[in-house]
Amino acid sequence: MTETTTTALPPPVPFKFGEHHFSHAANTLESSIIREILKHSSQPGVISFAGGLPAPDLFPIEELREAADRVLTRFGTQALQYGLSMGYGPLREFLAERLTTHGGTQLTADNILITAGSQQGLDICGRAFLERDNYVVCSRPTYLGALQAFNFYGVKYAVVNMDDEGMVVESIDPIIEKHKPRFIYVVPNFQNPTGITMSGDRRRLLVEKAQKYSVPIIDDNPYGELRYSGQSAPSIKQIGGQAVIQLGTFSKTISPGLRIGWLAASRQTMGMFERVKQSTDLHTTQFSQFVIYEFIQNGALDRHIARIKKSYHERRDAMLRAMKEFFPESVTWTRPEGGLFLWARLPEGTDAKEVLPKAIEEKVAYVPGQPFHPDGSGANTFRLNFSNATLENIHEGIKRLGRVFSSLG
Repeated sequence: MTETTTTALPPPVPFKFGEHHFSHAANTLESSIIREILKHSSQPGVISFAGGLPAPDLFPIEELREAADRVLTRFGTQALQYGLSMGYGPLREFLAERLTTHGGTQLTADNILITAGSQQGLDICGRAFLERDNYVVCSRPTYLGALQAFNFYGVKYAVVNMDDEGMVVESIDPIIEKHKPRFIYVVPNFQNPTGITMSGDRRRLLVEKAQKYSVPIIDDNPYGELRYSGQSAPSIKQIGGQAVIQLGTFSKTISPGLRIGWLAASRQTMGMFERVKQSTDLHTTQFSQFVIYEFIQNGALDRHIARIKKSYHERRDAMLRAMKEFFPESVTWTRPEGGLFLWARLPEGTDAKEVLPKAIEEKVAYVPGQPFHPDGSGANTFRLNFSNATLENIHEGIKRLGRVFSSLG
């Protein structure tokens, strides 16, 4: 009988986490201020206007449960299998038809790439276009999530001021000529964070400038179907055609937890986007795509959007009434025609971030506006979300904020 011997293993070497050699890009990332504030606003009794959250009481839970059951019954193995990088064909065809009908621009399924929410769409644009020290043109302020996505690539920002008609496009020529940006980033409809909608004239002028300098436009449009008042303007995608890359998402119209968004772009651009996506996640979750496609059949999406628009309209109006009643005259704010946000301004010299702890003491939270400004300005601004609070909490929360602001002198 042959004897076997074992060699004793050496003791494990103690592991020191500080010895990781993270990339420069990773080391420069900062935590989202919104996520940090949500930690405080989750405390019992705190009324939070901080997150950009849809109303959970409006999620179509029963309809989605029925859709998921139909998917598992009819397409179980296909829905649970790997899928195409471009996304589920019938869903892409639906989106192309819907964007053609609503946006007035001719699209086919070949123009649509399904993403894991529009945040992945932003990252795909960053991966495809950006390198260290490249410039991005954007408004001041702009969407914080876009800044986080683009910052990973070590970019710089050429900022354009905003007024009540959106980005002041009339001032953009010298900015483009000086910085030669890789693209222009805009949120034209009910912008996050300000709620401002870009006017039709500004949209057309922006497309003219982009075509003049051969600079693509990233049209981030998560809120376009959430209009409560006013008149719609043509989409930038409709005006600019192939010069425009449009992002969309079901996160605001159905559910953010399903993580389904899309990119709409020219076929030539799609070739690059498809390869970039394959380097990240191969494909977006098949099951969520199938469930959403089942849910939207027979007009269910339009019926659900009508329902949430009615509720958000009421919540927006309730917040505007409460601000008028409780805020001191020194505080001003926007009056958005749709979307999820209001934007407010404290007196010059007041830092909204420094005031926030006083608000938390009063059991109410908001998001300071400075992080939405790529150049670090806007210390006296702040964002309020009205979609994720009841009418009663909107009234009480704004009343509490009014006390805080009135005490500032």
